[in-house]
Amino acid sequence: MQNHLLAALPEDDFGRISKDLELVRLAHNVSLYESGMRLQHVYFPTTCIVSLMYVLEDGASAEIAVVGNEGIVGVSMFMGGETTPNRAVVQSEGYAYRLRGQLLRDEFDRAGSVLRVLLRYTQALITQMTQTAVCNRHHTVEQQLCRWLLLSLDRRSTNSVTMTQQMIANLLGVRRERVTEAAGNLQRAGLISYSRGAIDVLNRPGLEETVCECYGVIKREFSRLSEDIPKKVRGH
Repeated sequence: MQNHLLAALPEDDFGRISKDLELVRLAHNVSLYESGMRLQHVYFPTTCIVSLMYVLEDGASAEIAVVGNEGIVGVSMFMGGETTPNRAVVQSEGYAYRLRGQLLRDEFDRAGSVLRVLLRYTQALITQMTQTAVCNRHHTVEQQLCRWLLLSLDRRSTNSVTMTQQMIANLLGVRRERVTEAAGNLQRAGLISYSRGAIDVLNRPGLEETVCECYGVIKREFSRLSEDIPKKVRGH
């Protein structure tokens, strides 16, 4: 039960969909869906991390949210639409459970535990999107980089992130030179070590002191909502 949403489902609800869950390995930079595409599946990440990106007509892009083992990719499937204006790209390779969207929507329409669990997660996801928009507008690139690193680490089992500066710049929606400057400042402060596309966090408490308030808002909201969802422990 590596995915928190699946782990939160009562036995009966989980039993109805468990036989249709397909474990898939998702490679780095694979697109799960593009803007305007009709969604066919939803994904419950276990070890992978997925970036939700908004892409402009000129090709410029920025990350609006990140999804890991706490959530689900494809909320528009059960929120009343089958398409979405954003793009979902695998940021960190790993595994996820894939489920046909119609099966999840059928469960959602039962108006039981599945609906309540998914709506709580969606509320937390909206908070993350809103806070990310505020952060990108009002806070420094250094603070944005700290937020991105901490959110990524929260969804990983290690203190390392493999990502080039250009990729990070695309996620934050800024020039690569600004990411280079911000990463250099954090490295000189002894908070991270950066070399050949690999970022090792050396001092997480220091990173949490440097980050803006946005990270705390996002983390508290996810924690608050997850605490309200009773966890079901299964023996298989």
